[in-house]
Amino acid sequence: MLQLHKKLLTWYDSRTREMPWRDHPDPYAVWISEIMLQQTQVETVKGFFLRFMKAFPTVQALAKAPQQDVLKAWEGLGYYTRARNLQKAAQQVMEQGGVLPSSSSEWAELPGIGPYTAAAISSISFGEYAPVVDGNVARVFARILEWRDDFQKLPAREKLASWLQPFIEKSKRPGDFNQAMMDLGATVCTPRNPKCIICPLRKGCAASAKGLQEELPFKPLRKTIPFRFVVAVEIHDQTGLVLFAQRVHEKLLGGLWELPSLDFGKGESPEDALQKLLASLGFPTAEPTYIGEVEHTFSHFKQVTNLYRLNKSIARPKVKETPTMLFKKPSELPLTTVTRRALAL
Repeated sequence: MLQLHKKLLTWYDSRTREMPWRDHPDPYAVWISEIMLQQTQVETVKGFFLRFMKAFPTVQALAKAPQQDVLKAWEGLGYYTRARNLQKAAQQVMEQGGVLPSSSSEWAELPGIGPYTAAAISSISFGEYAPVVDGNVARVFARILEWRDDFQKLPAREKLASWLQPFIEKSKRPGDFNQAMMDLGATVCTPRNPKCIICPLRKGCAASAKGLQEELPFKPLRKTIPFRFVVAVEIHDQTGLVLFAQRVHEKLLGGLWELPSLDFGKGESPEDALQKLLASLGFPTAEPTYIGEVEHTFSHFKQVTNLYRLNKSIARPKVKETPTMLFKKPSELPLTTVTRRALAL
């Protein structure tokens, strides 16, 4: 383990790095990529990163953009709070003079930026010797060191960061050191079926030697995920536009658009909930067609949406349009993932 930094950097230098944000001199681009990579795989991020950077090439452009445009560019990437916080942080930067921070402590003061994201940006863009401890890095070293700490908690992450500090300083290449650790966890030391045979650190890995790869890192017992049941209705006007409702900004998926919908609980049938929904929209006697179910798992619950569609013989739905309820083409609004999947049915 005394040569940890050398082994990591030698491995990292031997790899072909196809990610469009790597070796990028612009701290803004690094910032955008690191936020996108939170809870999202690299292959998924690539296309979104290029699209987002084209739409908002500078912090000034992001700060000034309408929020709906930002959410539309983020559409499909999930965890939309990240997009809203990105724009809030950009606006804060502009209010403070328009210069991006250079230290991890300054980055951590911006909305949506935690310790590991701040360390990643400052080390990659400004050469700060701040080790990153994200999920990938925690998994690598929980196995190497046979630590059974709960890395979902801050004390365990801080403990590992302290252990890594002398190695990142010896590396003289803090950005590459951090990226090497993150890449190793993402591509080799994976959650399941890690590729130990090609790991540059396998000779010093306690989990590999003892066959503990699947046991580490420690996984606390997960709570049972509750279900949420919803009815949604797809209504077209005579030109083919679809009726959408905007979600409340302060709640989950705030600012995004979805088909008109209504939650229902135990003791209530989808049909009863549907009639309530239709009555609220001005169609108390309508008989829509059942299309199917859409299941989607959020971080803390699973949603089952029962989708219905009004018969297209209804020529002109008399729905009172408001700023948060209007007919639009689906391509013109930032839609929730459930809505995009429902429309695909």
